[in-house]
Amino acid sequence: MDNKAQLSTLNSQLILCVEDNPHVQMFNKPLLEAKGFTVRLAATLAEARAVIARETPSLIILDIHLPDGNGLDFLRELRQTSATPVIALTNDNEEKDLVAGLSGGCDDYVTKPHAFPVLYARIEALLRRARQVPETLGKGRLILDITAHTAVLDGSDLQLSPKEFALLLLFVQNEEHFMSAEYLYEKVWKSSMADGNNAIKGAIKRLRSKINGSGYCIIWSRGEGYCFEKE
Repeated sequence: MDNKAQLSTLNSQLILCVEDNPHVQMFNKPLLEAKGFTVRLAATLAEARAVIARETPSLIILDIHLPDGNGLDFLRELRQTSATPVIALTNDNEEKDLVAGLSGGCDDYVTKPHAFPVLYARIEALLRRARQVPETLGKGRLILDITAHTAVLDGSDLQLSPKEFALLLLFVQNEEHFMSAEYLYEKVWKSSMADGNNAIKGAIKRLRSKINGSGYCIIWSRGEGYCFEKE
């Protein structure tokens, strides 16, 4: 693939900009769209979660300070189920923010006010890295491709739905730790469980069947919840 074709492929992706300052949003959006990206805007963490529930961004530009919460808390939540590249935006150059962001799963950062060529160069670099080096996790005979959102058992694709994959990834990342049905539902379905008990039970039942023979299983204990562990 030549450089021009590769750049076109990279830029035909969706970027989610989570930023409550409309001036920053209106600065970034048209410039990113001019580069060929599809752009979604979110002024709050609630709006960001709503976008992610509908679509899968290729990259997220995340402000650290938002009206309904801290972007770093959102980042830690995101990393429970997604390896989407994240560039953090911060209003200052405080070391504590930068260190916390990088240790919490941030891939890069840009301080505001920022020059668009700097932001664009970092976006390009992260998307190329994500494209060229798929991130995988192995558990027993299972291999999870976090970039492609697929799981393979002995070379066969398990054909997981998006929710099933997110649920399995959460289990794998929390091996040998019990998690309640409510917690799992909130993390994967991005809402309180309410009437979702059948949904979580059904998804776990399907997962148990699909990972059978992997060397791992999902157990349930009254009062503790569900746990992913070796058989």
